[in-house]
Amino acid sequence: MKEQGNLFYAQSGGVTPVINATAAGVIDKAAENKAAIPKVFMGHNGILGLIHENLINGFSLTSSQRKQLLQSPGGAFGSCRFKLPDDIKHPIYKRCIEVFKAHNIRYFLYNGGGDSQQTSLKIAQASQYYDHPTHCIGLPKTIDNDLPVTDTCPGFGSTAKYIAVSTQEIALDVVSMHQTSTKVFIFEVMGRHAGWLAAASALGKKNKQDAPHLILFPERTFKSEDFLHQTASTVRRYGYCIIVTSEGIRDAQGNFISDANQTDAFGHTQLGGVAAYLSNLVVSELKLKTHFAIADYLQRSARHIASKVDLDQAYAVGAKGVELALNRQSGVMVTIKRLSNANYRWTLTQTPLSRVAAKERKLPSKFISANGYGITNSARTYLHPLIQGEAYPQYRHGLPQYLAFQPEFVPKKLPDWNDPDV
Repeated sequence: MKEQGNLFYAQSGGVTPVINATAAGVIDKAAENKAAIPKVFMGHNGILGLIHENLINGFSLTSSQRKQLLQSPGGAFGSCRFKLPDDIKHPIYKRCIEVFKAHNIRYFLYNGGGDSQQTSLKIAQASQYYDHPTHCIGLPKTIDNDLPVTDTCPGFGSTAKYIAVSTQEIALDVVSMHQTSTKVFIFEVMGRHAGWLAAASALGKKNKQDAPHLILFPERTFKSEDFLHQTASTVRRYGYCIIVTSEGIRDAQGNFISDANQTDAFGHTQLGGVAAYLSNLVVSELKLKTHFAIADYLQRSARHIASKVDLDQAYAVGAKGVELALNRQSGVMVTIKRLSNANYRWTLTQTPLSRVAAKERKLPSKFISANGYGITNSARTYLHPLIQGEAYPQYRHGLPQYLAFQPEFVPKKLPDWNDPDV
């Protein structure tokens, strides 16, 4: 007989086009096991929902709302960037366990990237330290695709598809006007330390003339003179040049080309504006008409062009997390294992949270072309299966029907958390 207890699920970090599909997978799988999981609580604004006891009744969503949840971008229950203290004796951990006890929470599922998996690991350690056995499961999510061990991360495939399509569409626009207008176009995509998304921009490239002509990866040092030489020679050859750049490219000293002089809760440098920098460089040095675009939040919220493979994986990861928790697994993250490239097949397994918490996987050297500005066939073999299939949301009056609901909060049982810093 499975241990009875309630389940807590929350979303963490930057959202994705399919993170809500993982939430739907959690709710649906828990609903199939109501004897073991009488209640599902969704944390409002990630781990902060646990700390402040702001718990949403996951079972309050109707079947119609769950379908809309599956097809909606953003984080339906609110996400956050919040770093838990390293000291497991910090009062905040005792508070989390008190909320667990007050609501008979025995299953903890946290949906996020490397920093979020560090949160999952800390909660697993706290549940042991405070002797409240809780099955803690990490659910992978990041458009950056930089979690180790797992073949890919839910959210990446859809974002990669958006970037690959956008690069093709940008090129068609520039080609139409380059004789008398824009000669250089720069497209900035996310990727602090890893160039997975930038690499995906080349998935529509069939020959040398096709866009993108230059890709700037965080894994390769940015050299302005060579960049300008490559840009100018491309314009001479084709009449125009399409460039895709990761936000996290660095100079020879290791400094970000675009540094906003701010950091997030985890101490990561806030980036943005590298496309503007490169545009100014091209204009000032090459005297070529240049435009740029920043994908920014558009790339991680473009549910209308989601990958079916990505959507299926995101949902399955949520359901698998519940399954692992019910089987008394803890301190692990669900992972995706690739079984074959041809007729892409995959399965789900798990890995210890210690192998993924606060760790990053960069784009392998074998995926970057010899000149440092493109991708290899190995990269294409890896990337192509992840963008396959369409999963369009339902439309009404010409617009997607995304979830809009008033969350049903569970009555609080504890005094308010009064730490002014949280």
